[in-house]
Amino acid sequence: MQFDPALAAQEAFSHAEAELGADWDTAIELEGTFSSNAGATAREAYEGLLALAQKYPNAHSFQAFCVYITWQQVTEETIARHFETGMKLCEAYLVSREARTDRDVEQIEELYGSFRAGLGLEEQDELQIEYKRDTPKGGD
Repeated sequence: MQFDPALAAQEAFSHAEAELGADWDTAIELEGTFSSNAGATAREAYEGLLALAQKYPNAHSFQAFCVYITWQQVTEETIARHFETGMKLCEAYLVSREARTDRDVEQIEELYGSFRAGLGLEEQDELQIEYKRDTPKGGD
């Protein structure tokens, strides 16, 4: 990996305040619990962060943050569910075209390949990734 997902998570989280509005305090509390604990306590905070992300599908910095912490969760607890969650988060992030940073896109594409590899899936070539990005989704 060409970057540190933990540092990328911190960077993305620092840009998420405006995206989350009234839920920012909840995000801070959950992130603090996730970052300073392990095991079941961290897992519960992680699940809370993912639930918060579902409320804000257009909160691109927060969505990127969730991708990065999912990789951290994979390293803490290497189970298929985390790889699958990571893939879904990456796919949702990569099909969105709003307010993303080039650095996050590159890093999330790299993580996407890692999540897929962790499940034993073939790596997509650039053409497949580009096709997926350009394919209209519902409402487009």
